[in-house]
Amino acid sequence: MPARKLYTALTVAAVAASTLGGAGAATAHQKSDRQPLSFDRTATYPVFQNRPAGEDPATPTVAEISAVSEDGRTLIYTDALARRIGFLDLSNPDKPRGLGTLALDQLGDAEDEPTSVAVVGQYVLVVVNTSPSFTAPSGRLDVIALRTRQRVASFDLGGQPDSIAISKDKRYAAIAIENERDEEVAPPGGEEGDLPQAPAGFLQIVDLAGNNPSRWKTRPVAFTAADGQALPSFVSAGFAAPTDPEPEYVSINGDNEVAVTLQENNGVAIVDLPTGRIIRVFSAGTASVSGIDTVEDGAIDLTGSITDVPREPDAVAWIDNHYLATANEGDWRGGTRGWTVFDGRTGRVAWDAGNSFERLAVTYGLHNEDRAENKGTEPEGVAIAEYNGVRYAFVGSERSNFVAVYDVSRPTKPVFKQVLPATNGPEGLLPIPGRNLLAISSEEDDAEVGVRASVTVYQLGKGKPAFPTIVSADKAKAPIGWGALGALSAVPGKSHLLYSVTDAAYTPTRILTVDPTSTPAVITTALTVSDAAGKPVGYDAEGIYARPQGGFWLAVEGTTGAGNKLVRLDRKGVTQQVVELPAEVAAGLAKQGFEGVTATTDSRGREVVWAALQREVATDPAGTVRLGRYDVSAGTWSWFGYRLASTSTAGDWIGLSEITVVGDKLAVIERDKLNGPAAKIKRIYTVDLPRTAAAPGPLRVLPKTLAYDVLPDLRATNGWTQEKLEGMTVAGDGQVYAITDNDAVQDATGETVFLHLGTSKRVFDQR
Repeated sequence: MPARKLYTALTVAAVAASTLGGAGAATAHQKSDRQPLSFDRTATYPVFQNRPAGEDPATPTVAEISAVSEDGRTLIYTDALARRIGFLDLSNPDKPRGLGTLALDQLGDAEDEPTSVAVVGQYVLVVVNTSPSFTAPSGRLDVIALRTRQRVASFDLGGQPDSIAISKDKRYAAIAIENERDEEVAPPGGEEGDLPQAPAGFLQIVDLAGNNPSRWKTRPVAFTAADGQALPSFVSAGFAAPTDPEPEYVSINGDNEVAVTLQENNGVAIVDLPTGRIIRVFSAGTASVSGIDTVEDGAIDLTGSITDVPREPDAVAWIDNHYLATANEGDWRGGTRGWTVFDGRTGRVAWDAGNSFERLAVTYGLHNEDRAENKGTEPEGVAIAEYNGVRYAFVGSERSNFVAVYDVSRPTKPVFKQVLPATNGPEGLLPIPGRNLLAISSEEDDAEVGVRASVTVYQLGKGKPAFPTIVSADKAKAPIGWGALGALSAVPGKSHLLYSVTDAAYTPTRILTVDPTSTPAVITTALTVSDAAGKPVGYDAEGIYARPQGGFWLAVEGTTGAGNKLVRLDRKGVTQQVVELPAEVAAGLAKQGFEGVTATTDSRGREVVWAALQREVATDPAGTVRLGRYDVSAGTWSWFGYRLASTSTAGDWIGLSEITVVGDKLAVIERDKLNGPAAKIKRIYTVDLPRTAAAPGPLRVLPKTLAYDVLPDLRATNGWTQEKLEGMTVAGDGQVYAITDNDAVQDATGETVFLHLGTSKRVFDQR
């Protein structure tokens, strides 16, 4: 079985480098720049739509590294999973169009894997891993005519390649020959995955002389001595395994110097391309970072720290001819959760992001708690380009699915600009400055949950970007952690505020106050929920209702039917009452139970709580779900029926996600389980509010009326259409809001969409 790389490095159509908010950098809300331009998303193209005719749409297919034709209109991406490269037409950035693929088995072997791609003139340069094993690494460079897609030349690279970069004058290509280690092999005296593991990697230079690729020449630059011993400069740099450098990523500056990251050795080598001479080698050093989340315990806790951790840079990019930036993803021993600017002449750190990159993820609701103990956000990619006279850095988070943008006009003082969400595993960062575009290609594809690898397109222009729609404010000098917001409620007495609540993805449960009057909406406070003894508690809170008389009702979903309950809290979030489901109802439920809660209080103070079940009770008719009426004074339940829409999509189901009182009606969210281009049903319906308890006997189905179709609003973001439209309420001022649950960045892109749907009259008035 050939050795295949799981995480290839970034593309190189544009040189890359980045900077995140470290010391002196702007925070997420700091008005530090007056530049009116921003990047706004124009389209998200799922690359499975570009598959060959007859291929199963569920077949894994990705877009890892991308390049673009010189006119900026044809994007070429690598698809390592499907062993091919793909082509997209970006002539209309609002509607990318698939132009088909080129399978590598037409050029070599069915197991050949593309690892990177670049464009020179009319040619596409495809770097291909052909290794039959880790101990016999091999690869080639195929030169493809863009117009005909025919191979016009091919070069043996002498080892397993990773990334490629093209010099600005188009005289040279530089290819990192990694010869990666086998993570299941232990070298003498080491553990599994340790270095050194022969053969050593090196740098391959391609001289691109003339317009005839058959006349191009390759020149290897050895990173070890002829006898395999370490070079003195690699030893003096303090590398962990100088006899096994493992080059990862390359970037070329205007002086034709190539910077090569040696990720596992935590270093950078600078090579002069015309002569092939190694100019300097330096360690990326270590960093101590505090104020980050380092424990995977379900809590977003920014009090952790890491000490003297090697940066282990992945992608590298020259900011100018002097400074370069690295994305410090980490590998076997390190990863500092940010990115760094180095002085390329001395190797000294000129700026470091510190904890700010991870805190961006928290601020924007993209923090991946499941990665807290292992490299956090994992900044993997970095790219640099100049737009309208401003030099920007783009830094991609592999695990939190975003790209952060910085103004690096002053390389030693990067200024944070904005966050751009992407689909899962953004790896290819492709600036297209000639057309004011940025393309982000993603390496994660999960057909089972419907979240597919995509190319996301952004355009630089005037106006406020659509993302973000909601962020958190700083509290005690740290952003409020949030995510998985699947419920909304108005705040009694505060006509402009809302409450939301975290679900089982996080513990303890917290009630968040949201100010929707600003753009984006801002989470301003967090209240921790506790049990009756005052101990913080984790509920799977899927619904929240703030009581006019004080306190809250939570609709808590269980892992089994019996786990579903209504929980009443006081103003401080302390549990005061727990209401169980009737045993006969609980027995008929599986995982999907309570999904929303609301209440009414009459003039005599009599409180009635309404709760929506997401799916059918087993003993009820198929397609009919229950709306529960709980009389608080009497302590009794009664039930009404609600008829769901039907679906013919395999693996899909329809259910309810929210309930709220609107005048003399109950409004509910009805949705399918589909996302992306497959999503169909994301709707708000109303039923008349029953004035009395339901009569015994068969469920009385309440006729429903469509009030609002939310799907067009979700599609209008030009992003991945989110599955879980789960929260909706009417604020005290009559404005209607809805929100999607981002599933804590698990089996989802992690983006939260907070929507202002308009006035209650606009949404619910059917006349």
